[in-house]
Amino acid sequence: MPRSYADRAVALATLSAVLDRNRPLEEAFDEAAGNGLSARDRGFARLIASTALKRLGQTDALIAHCLEKPLPASAQPVRHALRLGVTQLLFLDVPAHAAIDSAVSLLAKTRHAGFKGLANAVLRRLDREGKALLDDQDAAWLNMPDWLWHALVGAYGEVTARAIAAANMTEPPLDISVKADAALWAERLEGTLLPTGTIRRGFGGAIADLPGYEEGAWWVQDAAAALPARLLGDVAGKDVIDLCAAPGGKTSQLAAAGARVTAIDRSVKRLERLSRNLQRLGLAAATQAADGTAWMPADPADALLLDAPCSATGTIRRHPDVALGKTPADVTKLAALQDRLLDHAAHLVKPGGLLVYATCSLLPAEGEERIAALLDRAAGAWERVPVDPAEIGGWAECMTPDGDVRTLPCHLADEGGVDGFYAARLRRLG
Repeated sequence: MPRSYADRAVALATLSAVLDRNRPLEEAFDEAAGNGLSARDRGFARLIASTALKRLGQTDALIAHCLEKPLPASAQPVRHALRLGVTQLLFLDVPAHAAIDSAVSLLAKTRHAGFKGLANAVLRRLDREGKALLDDQDAAWLNMPDWLWHALVGAYGEVTARAIAAANMTEPPLDISVKADAALWAERLEGTLLPTGTIRRGFGGAIADLPGYEEGAWWVQDAAAALPARLLGDVAGKDVIDLCAAPGGKTSQLAAAGARVTAIDRSVKRLERLSRNLQRLGLAAATQAADGTAWMPADPADALLLDAPCSATGTIRRHPDVALGKTPADVTKLAALQDRLLDHAAHLVKPGGLLVYATCSLLPAEGEERIAALLDRAAGAWERVPVDPAEIGGWAECMTPDGDVRTLPCHLADEGGVDGFYAARLRRLG
């Protein structure tokens, strides 16, 4: 295979791992890429794989349009190679000769080499007709699982559901949280300082090569993901529990703000990654691998942040694989876990202490409905503390009527969008 197509080979291996073996995109890509690619080729390989997943519904419809009969089930590598070819041709503006030749070359040294002619014919036809066919597609509907599409339309209406889908098809910018001097680091990183305090810059090159990374001045964190920790207010000198803490962005925020943080997570591996990040940043937190529905501290904390396990449907623009294998049944199971975590949190916080509950889900079943259910079954134990937009940079667009925070991927669309998050703040009574 020509060396110039090594990036496409990595993209193909990544796509196969995600779609055939249900591997998370980031893990699949890191394994496929290894250390053999330049930073530029690595970035392009990930862009191809990510875009192919974001546009999977459209791409598959185009391929089906060009086939007289479906590919056999044993020919999944052929389908993946076609997906990558279509992605390059129609969504990444790669020159036709390179997009087509790379897809054919990927098949040449495999047991599916007999499909080279078919792949060549399909891609050449889409080079001629693809743009017109795209115009007739309903991209928002095609690229989203049916159950999720109907859930979003039911929750927000079709216009907003389409805006969310459009945002999910874009490539997100790089968002950065800093320990101090945000304005200074915005200048050094050639980024924009958002009203919420996050620095935003275009993604380019290796993150570790950017100014301030090695010295531990900042960490990567979506602008919406940075909001929940801020809702705890001034935490300097306070005991704060970060339940379900990994990968650690919120732990870093709390530690940088002067809190005495205890980070709890079930995964030893994820906690090790959290600890490495804290070490790079020069921050400290106690860590413990434990089940958040059962763990008990020696003494209740002043505050608790619960970023609960969820469907992660608010992060599709960054992680386009997250919704592919999920079903409504998974959401039901996760909602039950969220309830158990919330119920247990009452034993971890002092009377008068704050609890911030957050999920990176777009679904009310994992957000607003969980808080409503808690306040109903634990009447007299908690009260809602509404958020003032001034606490989050004046961002009134994401405030709910109850005073909770609900960000959508289509918010801040002109600035590059944000992850979908829900956050509510409660105070423990009595």
